[in-house]
Amino acid sequence: MCIECTRRHFLSTAAVGGAALASGSVLAQAASSATSSGPDPSQPVSKTKICVIFAGSVPDRSWSLSEAEVALATQKLAEAEKNLGNVEFVIGRATNASETTQLLERSGPDAPVLAISSDIFGLASGVMPTIFAQQRPVAVFHLPVIGGHDWCLVKPWREQGRRITSFNTTDYNDLEEAARLLRVIPLLRHSRVLASPPFKGTPASHDSSAVKERLGVEMVPIADGRYDAVMATVDSAAAEKRADEWMREAEQIVEPAREDVVKAARASFTLEKLLQENRACGLCVGTCMSWLPRGFPCLGFMRLNDNGIPAACDGDMDCLLTMLIMQHALNQPGFLGNAGSVDVSKNHFYLSHCSAPRKMEGPQSPAAPYWLRRHAEVRGGAVPEVHYRPGQTVTFTKLVHLKTLLVFKGKTVEAPRVPKGQERGCRTELVAEVSNAEKLLDNWGGGALGDSASDYYASLHRVAYYGDHVRRIRHLGRLLGLDVVEEC
Repeated sequence: MCIECTRRHFLSTAAVGGAALASGSVLAQAASSATSSGPDPSQPVSKTKICVIFAGSVPDRSWSLSEAEVALATQKLAEAEKNLGNVEFVIGRATNASETTQLLERSGPDAPVLAISSDIFGLASGVMPTIFAQQRPVAVFHLPVIGGHDWCLVKPWREQGRRITSFNTTDYNDLEEAARLLRVIPLLRHSRVLASPPFKGTPASHDSSAVKERLGVEMVPIADGRYDAVMATVDSAAAEKRADEWMREAEQIVEPAREDVVKAARASFTLEKLLQENRACGLCVGTCMSWLPRGFPCLGFMRLNDNGIPAACDGDMDCLLTMLIMQHALNQPGFLGNAGSVDVSKNHFYLSHCSAPRKMEGPQSPAAPYWLRRHAEVRGGAVPEVHYRPGQTVTFTKLVHLKTLLVFKGKTVEAPRVPKGQERGCRTELVAEVSNAEKLLDNWGGGALGDSASDYYASLHRVAYYGDHVRRIRHLGRLLGLDVVEEC
């Protein structure tokens, strides 16, 4: 159920048994077409409802919104509905608990709230207590020029444990930004992911009941032997066609033989079929290495992430949940990698892995160039070496313990093209300049890992995203009830 991909189908069936039902239609299309580049944006999009409350009266006085300002905000909300594509606003005014309750009921039980401060005490007059009583996450939009007073209560409310964030700004475009982040909460509740142990990362992320309770995400195991059974049904001609596509698109084929790429294509179809039959919208596999003789899944992971379906290797559920949250928020895949090193002499940070998405700005964005390589550790198979563009701002993040989002940002310096015969570890490498590598080294994990700090994968992995998303991650943390720790 990922924004431009499975979500459009998930949400259309949510009312009849859960949003996870419909990812199958996307994955069936992907499995049957070796040249599918992603979902058709012309298909109808079902909506995630968000309750928009203009809180307070709108009299003609200097510390309240004018009717003209309300009209402008309403216009911006209409534009946001169109731009986001999967959001439906239920809009009304409320000055007391009764009016607020009626609006919340119209919106449905899963709808988060966008509260627009319209009067000097519009939020505190009965609106917010009613929202809090229903334990709904809420984003407050406050125009500083109106002089309303209740903006200063947002931080105390948050300190009381309320899931609330605020956009104090004269930029009406932040109404769309608030909606972009609010929709993550109901979308997570309708997300189902495949999970194959052995798991790595922080223990809470391995606990399916804890994940369901904390985020609403359902974890579904891959049955023993099912991978082999599904692979046996993959059409050989389709696998060869997909392999030929990958080989045509690659700038270079450095080591792999065609048969290695065909086997990787068979693995790719197998992953898609597993997702389809389990009606799942994401995948975390801890058994990658044992699957390698039958076909490396790394190119299949690349394809899934490019099409808006988060796929994480190494059994790292922390990273899969991170990727799912960010996919719902941004419609962008993340590059899950090993933190290779921190170079304090150059202020550089290194992230690398043998699978990486190409379409870092979303399913409809241009694909980064790549080479086909053998796997760096196993010295066989076919995996991508993706070459990300230099000068790109990137945000690195990771959810740990279902409690804390770690984050820092940098700017790409290079993504090395490594000639045949030379080895630099995992194939795709992203080198980024950070603001203070010494601080990053000293503050790695930000003190949030606790007893898991000595766990190799819990500490090692981060997920990289094109763009500066630190502010968004702060807002997401508040809405999801997560701590946010900046490592650098």
